[in-house]
Amino acid sequence: MSRDILVAIQSGMGSFSKGQKLIGRYILDNYDKAAFMTAAKMGQTVKVSESTVVRFAAELGYDGYPAMQRALQEMIRSKLTAVQRIEVANDRISDEDVLAKVVQSDIEKIRMSLEELSREEFSAVVDAIARARRIYILGVRSSSTLSDFLTFYFNLIFDNVRQVQSTLASEMFEQMLRVGPEDVVIGISFPRYSTRTARAMEFARDQGATVVAITDSELSPLYQTASLRLLAKSDMASFVDSLVAPLSVINALIVAVGRKKLTEVTETFRRLERIWDEYHVYEKSGDTTA
Repeated sequence: MSRDILVAIQSGMGSFSKGQKLIGRYILDNYDKAAFMTAAKMGQTVKVSESTVVRFAAELGYDGYPAMQRALQEMIRSKLTAVQRIEVANDRISDEDVLAKVVQSDIEKIRMSLEELSREEFSAVVDAIARARRIYILGVRSSSTLSDFLTFYFNLIFDNVRQVQSTLASEMFEQMLRVGPEDVVIGISFPRYSTRTARAMEFARDQGATVVAITDSELSPLYQTASLRLLAKSDMASFVDSLVAPLSVINALIVAVGRKKLTEVTETFRRLERIWDEYHVYEKSGDTTA
């Protein structure tokens, strides 16, 4: 099946039943809204039965309507403008409890990520990082927060971590000028995907580095470039990028790498504790001095 569900629908229009054609036409014209409709809501909107909507998903080759819905959502995430994202989020949340709706969505994305993430690939990423000569980490826009978090903790484990930071693509390449076959480059990007991150990862791949993508889907431009991938589900909370599941996967990555480098991590924190005590960095219980 085509990776683009819209192409599959368009090519199948000639063989669809009358009701299926109504569904297909609605999706083609309103894919941004259709991706977040239940089967019942879709049927109500195009005036067909819910069972017709479910059969339409099967006709396209999906195991069920939820599978088709996920394919639509993955396909459109990188295509929606900020204004469209606001409109879609308003339709999904409506007048419901915003707190409950957003938190439940985040919980669901963590559950899906845990179920779908390859344990073998996760272990391969951990091994590659542990033996790397240098570790480059890059993520821009909202993904820069994830990059900062990963860099902060990796700097406590390794002395060979380089965070690629820049708003200009040319400067990113300058910071990665000496990347080579013994290095690991970790690129982090979620919809709307960063072209700068994708191009920098292509450069790293061409220099022979092990390229790790932390992204959300096989449709991500980072996926084909990378030799190793950690897929974590992202979501849209209005104009906000909801990256709870990616952060959880990154947290697991840090813990796994830390366990593999346990001796070094333990010695680092022994030294830090001595420094913190000597220079009174943290207030101890019962200590009232600043």
